[in-house]
Amino acid sequence: MEHQQPAYFIFDTQITDIERLQPYLSQVKETYEAFGGKMLVQGGALEVFEGQAPQGNIVILQFDSMQAAQGWYASDAYQAIVRYRHAGSQANGWLVQGLTAISA
Repeated sequence: MEHQQPAYFIFDTQITDIERLQPYLSQVKETYEAFGGKMLVQGGALEVFEGQAPQGNIVILQFDSMQAAQGWYASDAYQAIVRYRHAGSQANGWLVQGLTAISA
């Protein structure tokens, strides 16, 4: 049996200029998929039960490991487009290690 600890990039993103963000939105999927990433959450309904509400939309990307997630973020392909995200939005981002998944 192989044990893996998945990792999750969580972004709280407030869009400030959708036109400046468009190049990022049109290209980001292929960058995270190349590292085995998949989109779990992209905006949607949100209800706050405790603490402060997020400043914008929540985005959660899942990767097989911290190394895969870090590899995606540092990759040439992602770094080539992240400037568009910075130009068109303000965000807080976290990389969180998940619980061990067991697969046969």
